[in-house]
Amino acid sequence: MDKKSHWKFRARLWILRIIQGALIGSSAILPGISGGVLCVVFGIYQPMIALLSNPIQSIIKYYRLFTPIIIGWGIGFLGLARVVEVLFEASSTLAASLFVGLIAGMFPSLFREVEKRGAGAVSWSYFVISLVVFYAFLSSLKAGQAIEIAPNIAWYFVCGVIWGLSLVIPGLSSSSILIFLGLYQPMAAGIADMRLDVILPLLVGIILSAIVLSRFANVMLREYQHIANYVVLGIVVASTLLIIPSGFSSVGQMIWSVIFFMGGYAISLGMEKLGAFADKQVEGKESAHSRKKPRLGKVNY
Repeated sequence: MDKKSHWKFRARLWILRIIQGALIGSSAILPGISGGVLCVVFGIYQPMIALLSNPIQSIIKYYRLFTPIIIGWGIGFLGLARVVEVLFEASSTLAASLFVGLIAGMFPSLFREVEKRGAGAVSWSYFVISLVVFYAFLSSLKAGQAIEIAPNIAWYFVCGVIWGLSLVIPGLSSSSILIFLGLYQPMAAGIADMRLDVILPLLVGIILSAIVLSRFANVMLREYQHIANYVVLGIVVASTLLIIPSGFSSVGQMIWSVIFFMGGYAISLGMEKLGAFADKQVEGKESAHSRKKPRLGKVNY
Protein backbone atom coordinates (compact mmCIF):
# COMPACT_ATOMS: atom_id res chain seq x y z
CA MET A 1 0.00 0.00 0.00
CA ASP A 2 1.54 3.35 -1.06
CA LYS A 3 1.52 6.39 1.20
CA LYS A 4 -1.47 8.05 -0.52
CA SER A 5 -3.59 4.89 -0.35
CA HIS A 6 -2.56 4.38 3.26
CA TRP A 7 -3.84 7.82 4.30
CA LYS A 8 -7.08 7.35 2.35
CA PHE A 9 -7.61 4.06 4.15
CA ARG A 10 -6.89 5.66 7.54
CA ALA A 11 -9.34 8.49 6.78
CA ARG A 12 -12.12 6.04 5.87
CA LEU A 13 -11.42 3.99 8.97
CA TRP A 14 -11.53 7.09 11.19
CA ILE A 15 -14.88 8.11 9.71
CA LEU A 16 -16.22 4.62 10.37
CA ARG A 17 -15.03 4.64 13.99
CA ILE A 18 -16.35 8.16 14.62
CA ILE A 19 -19.78 7.09 13.34
CA GLN A 20 -19.71 4.02 15.57
CA GLY A 21 -18.67 6.14 18.57
CA ALA A 22 -21.46 8.63 17.86
CA LEU A 23 -24.03 5.83 17.77
CA ILE A 24 -22.72 4.41 21.07
CA GLY A 25 -22.69 7.88 22.62
CA SER A 26 -26.29 8.50 21.66
CA SER A 27 -27.46 5.06 22.83
CA ALA A 28 -28.41 6.26 26.33
CA ILE A 29 -31.11 8.51 24.88
CA LEU A 30 -32.43 5.95 22.41
CA PRO A 31 -35.26 4.01 24.07
CA GLY A 32 -34.61 0.29 23.84
CA ILE A 33 -31.04 0.66 22.60
CA SER A 34 -28.15 -0.69 24.67
CA GLY A 35 -24.69 0.83 24.39
CA GLY A 36 -23.23 -2.56 25.29
CA VAL A 37 -25.09 -4.18 22.39
CA LEU A 38 -23.69 -1.61 19.95
CA CYS A 39 -20.18 -2.22 21.33
CA VAL A 40 -20.68 -5.93 20.72
CA VAL A 41 -22.00 -5.56 17.17
CA PHE A 42 -19.24 -3.07 16.27
CA GLY A 43 -16.59 -5.50 17.54
CA ILE A 44 -15.17 -3.23 20.26
CA TYR A 45 -16.76 -4.73 23.38
CA GLN A 46 -13.76 -6.75 24.55
CA PRO A 47 -11.24 -3.93 23.91
CA MET A 48 -13.56 -1.53 25.77
CA ILE A 49 -13.78 -3.84 28.79
CA ALA A 50 -10.00 -4.25 28.74
CA LEU A 51 -9.58 -0.47 28.57
CA LEU A 52 -11.87 0.14 31.53
CA SER A 53 -10.36 -2.59 33.69
CA ASN A 54 -6.69 -1.92 32.80
CA PRO A 55 -6.60 1.61 31.35
CA ILE A 56 -2.83 2.23 31.29
CA GLN A 57 -1.90 -1.03 29.59
CA SER A 58 -4.88 -1.04 27.23
CA ILE A 59 -4.63 2.58 26.08
CA ILE A 60 -1.18 1.79 24.63
CA LYS A 61 -2.54 -1.24 22.82
CA TYR A 62 -5.87 0.19 21.64
CA TYR A 63 -5.22 3.94 21.25
CA ARG A 64 -5.63 3.83 17.47
CA LEU A 65 -8.99 2.13 17.89
CA PHE A 66 -10.37 4.31 20.67
CA THR A 67 -9.21 7.79 19.66
CA PRO A 68 -11.82 8.23 16.87
CA ILE A 69 -14.43 6.30 18.88
CA ILE A 70 -14.03 8.66 21.86
CA ILE A 71 -14.36 11.65 19.49
CA GLY A 72 -17.51 10.11 18.03
CA TRP A 73 -18.81 9.29 21.52
CA GLY A 74 -18.52 12.98 22.42
CA ILE A 75 -20.42 13.93 19.27
CA GLY A 76 -23.14 11.41 20.08
CA PHE A 77 -23.33 12.41 23.73
CA LEU A 78 -23.39 16.19 23.23
CA GLY A 79 -24.27 16.82 19.61
CA LEU A 80 -26.95 14.26 18.76
CA ALA A 81 -29.15 14.57 21.82
CA ARG A 82 -31.35 17.21 20.18
CA VAL A 83 -31.44 15.33 16.88
CA VAL A 84 -32.42 12.09 18.58
CA GLU A 85 -35.05 13.90 20.64
CA VAL A 86 -36.58 15.41 17.48
CA LEU A 87 -36.34 12.08 15.61
CA PHE A 88 -38.20 10.16 18.28
CA GLU A 89 -40.76 12.93 18.65
CA ALA A 90 -41.36 12.79 14.89
CA SER A 91 -41.60 8.99 14.75
CA SER A 92 -40.26 6.67 17.41
CA THR A 93 -41.32 3.76 15.19
CA LEU A 94 -39.06 4.74 12.28
CA ALA A 95 -36.16 5.55 14.62
CA ALA A 96 -36.46 2.15 16.30
CA SER A 97 -36.66 0.44 12.89
CA LEU A 98 -33.38 2.07 11.85
CA PHE A 99 -31.54 0.82 14.93
CA VAL A 100 -33.04 -2.66 14.72
CA GLY A 101 -31.61 -2.80 11.20
CA LEU A 102 -28.20 -1.64 12.43
CA ILE A 103 -28.09 -4.39 15.06
CA ALA A 104 -29.59 -7.11 12.84
CA GLY A 105 -26.98 -6.43 10.16
CA MET A 106 -24.28 -7.67 12.53
CA PHE A 107 -26.05 -10.90 13.52
CA PRO A 108 -24.36 -13.01 10.79
CA SER A 109 -20.87 -12.01 11.95
CA LEU A 110 -21.81 -12.53 15.62
CA PHE A 111 -23.03 -16.07 14.94
CA ARG A 112 -19.93 -16.82 12.86
CA GLU A 113 -17.72 -15.61 15.70
CA VAL A 114 -19.26 -17.87 18.35
CA GLU A 115 -19.25 -20.88 16.01
CA LYS A 116 -15.49 -20.49 15.51
CA ARG A 117 -15.05 -21.71 19.08
CA GLY A 118 -17.15 -24.80 18.53
CA ALA A 119 -20.92 -25.14 18.51
CA GLY A 120 -22.66 -27.98 20.29
CA ALA A 121 -25.81 -28.68 22.25
CA VAL A 122 -24.22 -27.53 25.52
CA SER A 123 -22.86 -24.34 23.97
CA TRP A 124 -26.16 -23.38 22.39
CA SER A 125 -27.96 -24.13 25.66
CA TYR A 126 -26.13 -21.12 27.15
CA PHE A 127 -27.50 -19.04 24.30
CA VAL A 128 -31.08 -20.29 24.79
CA ILE A 129 -31.03 -19.81 28.57
CA SER A 130 -29.55 -16.32 28.20
CA LEU A 131 -32.12 -15.41 25.55
CA VAL A 132 -35.10 -16.60 27.62
CA VAL A 133 -33.93 -15.13 30.95
CA PHE A 134 -33.02 -11.68 29.63
CA TYR A 135 -36.07 -11.50 27.38
CA ALA A 136 -38.27 -12.15 30.42
CA PHE A 137 -36.31 -9.66 32.56
CA LEU A 138 -36.34 -6.86 29.99
CA SER A 139 -40.00 -7.55 29.19
CA SER A 140 -40.88 -7.08 32.85
CA LEU A 141 -39.13 -3.68 32.84
CA LYS A 142 -40.84 -2.69 29.62
CA ALA A 143 -44.25 -3.65 31.01
CA GLY A 144 -43.71 -1.82 34.31
CA GLN A 145 -45.72 1.24 35.27
CA ALA A 146 -43.75 4.49 35.03
CA ILE A 147 -43.09 6.39 38.25
CA GLU A 148 -42.19 10.02 38.81
CA ILE A 149 -39.03 11.25 40.55
CA ALA A 150 -38.01 14.89 40.98
CA PRO A 151 -34.74 15.15 38.96
CA ASN A 152 -31.67 16.63 40.66
CA ILE A 153 -27.88 16.20 40.63
CA ALA A 154 -28.04 13.01 42.70
CA TRP A 155 -30.56 11.45 40.37
CA TYR A 156 -28.55 12.46 37.30
CA PHE A 157 -25.61 10.63 38.90
CA VAL A 158 -27.91 7.59 39.18
CA CYS A 159 -28.72 8.04 35.47
CA GLY A 160 -24.98 7.87 34.75
CA VAL A 161 -24.60 4.72 36.84
CA ILE A 162 -27.43 3.08 34.91
CA TRP A 163 -25.90 4.20 31.60
CA GLY A 164 -22.55 2.72 32.66
CA LEU A 165 -24.30 -0.57 33.39
CA SER A 166 -25.75 -0.63 29.87
CA LEU A 167 -22.25 -0.23 28.39
CA VAL A 168 -20.82 -3.16 30.35
CA ILE A 169 -23.91 -5.42 30.25
CA PRO A 170 -25.00 -5.92 26.62
CA GLY A 171 -28.76 -5.85 26.23
CA LEU A 172 -29.47 -3.69 29.26
CA SER A 173 -31.14 -0.56 27.88
CA SER A 174 -30.46 2.36 30.18
CA SER A 175 -33.18 4.47 28.60
CA SER A 176 -35.84 1.84 29.31
CA ILE A 177 -35.03 2.02 33.02
CA LEU A 178 -34.84 5.83 32.97
CA ILE A 179 -38.25 6.07 31.32
CA PHE A 180 -39.56 3.78 34.04
CA LEU A 181 -38.10 6.15 36.68
CA GLY A 182 -39.42 9.25 34.90
CA LEU A 183 -35.89 10.64 34.39
CA TYR A 184 -35.52 10.11 30.65
CA GLN A 185 -37.01 13.36 29.32
CA PRO A 186 -35.30 15.75 31.78
CA MET A 187 -31.96 14.00 31.19
CA ALA A 188 -32.24 14.20 27.38
CA ALA A 189 -33.33 17.84 27.55
CA GLY A 190 -30.46 18.68 29.91
CA ILE A 191 -27.89 17.11 27.58
CA ALA A 192 -29.35 18.92 24.57
CA ASP A 193 -29.21 22.25 26.47
CA MET A 194 -25.58 21.55 27.57
CA ARG A 195 -26.45 21.90 31.26
CA LEU A 196 -23.40 21.10 33.40
CA ASP A 197 -25.55 20.15 36.40
CA VAL A 198 -26.86 17.31 34.23
CA ILE A 199 -23.79 16.38 32.16
CA LEU A 200 -21.14 16.31 34.93
CA PRO A 201 -22.94 13.95 37.35
CA LEU A 202 -23.87 11.79 34.37
CA LEU A 203 -20.23 11.43 33.33
CA VAL A 204 -19.11 10.65 36.89
CA GLY A 205 -21.76 7.95 37.25
CA ILE A 206 -20.89 6.42 33.87
CA ILE A 207 -17.18 6.24 34.60
CA LEU A 208 -17.53 4.82 38.12
CA SER A 209 -20.07 2.12 37.27
CA ALA A 210 -18.33 1.12 34.04
CA ILE A 211 -14.90 0.79 35.69
CA VAL A 212 -16.20 -1.22 38.66
CA LEU A 213 -18.24 -3.65 36.56
CA SER A 214 -15.68 -3.90 33.76
CA ARG A 215 -13.24 -5.73 36.03
CA PHE A 216 -15.80 -8.46 36.64
CA ALA A 217 -16.69 -8.60 32.93
CA ASN A 218 -13.01 -8.78 31.98
CA VAL A 219 -12.49 -11.81 34.26
CA MET A 220 -15.52 -13.50 32.72
CA LEU A 221 -14.26 -12.88 29.19
CA ARG A 222 -10.75 -14.09 30.07
CA GLU A 223 -11.63 -17.18 32.12
CA TYR A 224 -14.99 -18.19 30.61
CA GLN A 225 -14.88 -16.66 27.14
CA HIS A 226 -16.60 -19.61 25.47
CA ILE A 227 -19.63 -19.37 27.76
CA ALA A 228 -19.60 -15.56 27.77
CA ASN A 229 -19.78 -15.39 23.95
CA TYR A 230 -22.99 -17.42 23.84
CA VAL A 231 -24.51 -15.57 26.81
CA VAL A 232 -23.76 -12.19 25.20
CA LEU A 233 -25.24 -13.38 21.91
CA GLY A 234 -28.44 -14.42 23.70
CA ILE A 235 -28.66 -11.00 25.38
CA VAL A 236 -28.18 -9.19 22.07
CA VAL A 237 -30.94 -11.20 20.37
CA ALA A 238 -33.31 -10.77 23.35
CA SER A 239 -32.88 -7.00 23.51
CA THR A 240 -33.30 -6.68 19.74
CA LEU A 241 -36.54 -8.68 19.73
CA LEU A 242 -37.98 -6.30 22.33
CA ILE A 243 -37.41 -3.13 20.30
CA ILE A 244 -38.91 -4.37 17.03
CA PRO A 245 -41.75 -1.90 16.29
CA SER A 246 -45.32 -3.18 16.31
CA GLY A 247 -48.80 -1.70 16.09
CA PHE A 248 -48.19 0.41 12.99
CA SER A 249 -50.62 3.30 12.55
CA SER A 250 -50.89 2.79 8.78
CA VAL A 251 -49.64 0.72 5.87
CA GLY A 252 -47.44 3.65 4.86
CA GLN A 253 -45.72 3.71 8.24
CA MET A 254 -45.10 -0.02 7.99
CA ILE A 255 -43.52 0.40 4.54
CA TRP A 256 -41.31 3.26 5.76
CA SER A 257 -40.31 1.16 8.76
CA VAL A 258 -39.15 -1.61 6.43
CA ILE A 259 -37.18 0.96 4.39
CA PHE A 260 -35.52 2.34 7.54
CA PHE A 261 -34.76 -1.20 8.71
CA MET A 262 -33.15 -2.09 5.37
CA GLY A 263 -31.18 1.15 5.45
CA GLY A 264 -29.82 0.35 8.91
CA TYR A 265 -29.09 -3.22 7.84
CA ALA A 266 -27.14 -2.02 4.78
CA ILE A 267 -25.15 0.48 6.86
CA SER A 268 -24.27 -2.23 9.37
CA LEU A 269 -23.11 -4.63 6.65
CA GLY A 270 -21.01 -1.85 5.15
CA MET A 271 -19.37 -1.19 8.52
CA GLU A 272 -18.65 -4.90 8.94
CA LYS A 273 -17.03 -5.14 5.50
CA LEU A 274 -14.93 -2.05 6.10
CA GLY A 275 -13.88 -3.43 9.48
CA ALA A 276 -12.92 -6.78 7.90
CA PHE A 277 -10.97 -4.93 5.22
CA ALA A 278 -9.19 -2.94 7.95
CA ASP A 279 -8.21 -6.16 9.75
CA LYS A 280 -6.69 -7.59 6.56
CA GLN A 281 -4.80 -4.40 5.81
CA VAL A 282 -3.40 -4.17 9.34
CA GLU A 283 -2.43 -7.84 9.39
CA GLY A 284 -0.77 -7.52 5.98
CA LYS A 285 1.15 -4.45 7.07
CA GLU A 286 2.28 -6.12 10.30
CA SER A 287 3.33 -9.25 8.39
CA ALA A 288 5.52 -7.19 6.08
CA HIS A 289 6.95 -5.32 9.06
CA SER A 290 7.71 -8.53 10.93
CA ARG A 291 9.95 -9.69 8.08
CA LYS A 292 12.14 -6.64 8.68
CA LYS A 293 12.39 -6.73 12.47
CA PRO A 294 11.17 -8.82 15.42
CA ARG A 295 7.45 -8.38 16.09
CA LEU A 296 6.73 -6.57 19.35
CA GLY A 297 3.02 -7.31 19.47
CA LYS A 298 -0.08 -6.51 17.48
CA VAL A 299 -1.41 -2.99 17.49
CA ASN A 300 -5.16 -2.94 16.93
CA TYR A 301 -6.22 -0.18 14.58
